[in-house]
Amino acid sequence: MPTERITFPGHDGGELAARLDLPDGPVLATALFAHCFTCGKDIAAARRIAGRLASMGIAVLRFDFTGLGHSDGEFSNTSFSSNVQDLVAAANWLKARGMAPDVLIGHSLGGSAVLKSAHEIHGIKAVVTLGAPFDPGHVTHNFSASLSEIKEEGSAKVTLGGRPFTISKAFVDDVCAEKLAPAIASLRAALLVMHAPGDETVGIENASQIFLAAKHPKSFVTLDDADHLISRAKDSEYAADVIAAWLTRYVDLSPPATADGPPEGVVRVSEADPEGFLQDVQSGPATHIYADEPKEFGGTNRGLSPYGLLAAGLGACTSMTIRMYARRKGWPLDHVTVDVTHNKVHAQDAETGKSNRIDTFVRTIGLVGDLDEAQRQRLMEIADKCPVHQTLEHGARVQTKQRAE
Repeated sequence: MPTERITFPGHDGGELAARLDLPDGPVLATALFAHCFTCGKDIAAARRIAGRLASMGIAVLRFDFTGLGHSDGEFSNTSFSSNVQDLVAAANWLKARGMAPDVLIGHSLGGSAVLKSAHEIHGIKAVVTLGAPFDPGHVTHNFSASLSEIKEEGSAKVTLGGRPFTISKAFVDDVCAEKLAPAIASLRAALLVMHAPGDETVGIENASQIFLAAKHPKSFVTLDDADHLISRAKDSEYAADVIAAWLTRYVDLSPPATADGPPEGVVRVSEADPEGFLQDVQSGPATHIYADEPKEFGGTNRGLSPYGLLAAGLGACTSMTIRMYARRKGWPLDHVTVDVTHNKVHAQDAETGKSNRIDTFVRTIGLVGDLDEAQRQRLMEIADKCPVHQTLEHGARVQTKQRAE
């Protein structure tokens, strides 16, 4: 999936650094992602969620707020209000590009910011919060020991996440004065609240308050045992899957008639995790699975292995072929199962010439129903007519060419 590195002017005219994660095919919707307090656009959760949504046809713009990451400005001069205005600036940039955002997604304090900014961004259909505080002033607990100094001196240097930041009294005053209840109550978009019950940074009660303050349509989904930063890959991928499925009720994610994505008959495989082996496998806009390797081979075991996918293809094709024949004959076949194992065994045919070992797939077929012996025997014979079986036995030629970018 292509990612563009861009900049656009923020609330004060300074350049904000951003990444625009784009689908390989058509852009079905656009999301604007707001990161957590003092984090950045490249935090693992933002990167993984954006990549996963892009694989489903949703473009995602994620950027560093003023004074953070690679963006211009001084963090000490920013506030919650400036973050909200940076989000509005990001939405305006997307609109100018012809990609006005349909969805706002905010993580932690970024979730509070998208709730506040939604009414200033025309056309928003859905808002998603991840571990967001109901009261933006909640963020001050991160530097509570320095609040007295900030009040007396006007600012103080604090360490957050191992990095130094200067927190101003103006920031504290602004974030503590902000009340989200009116903005949530007047939200003119569907709301999805996602939160982990064990979140030790922003308690689950914040999710309850956000949910109760909102009017329908609204949904709540737990992130189970995820940490506040949603740092584990399986948690961020789960969040992205839920977001994409939920969005289909409120955002049209059907491809245009002239879709330039994978055409009918094309299976597209793209890396989901360049540091491992996890792959996104797509066949058209509606079908998606993962491929991976077992943990003992350096993978994460979150999908079938390549040979597992090959075996699955053989098993599925066999079952479908048997079912079609039995249906056409009107035979009482109630259920079909196909177990497939794969091994490399010594070749009996020395004429292969290339190797003394060949791939062998063993199928064990289960036929359930009031079938007589002749019918069972015929269905076993029909199994060999499966097209994938025929391809594997007869061999195939693989042609390779480079895709034009």
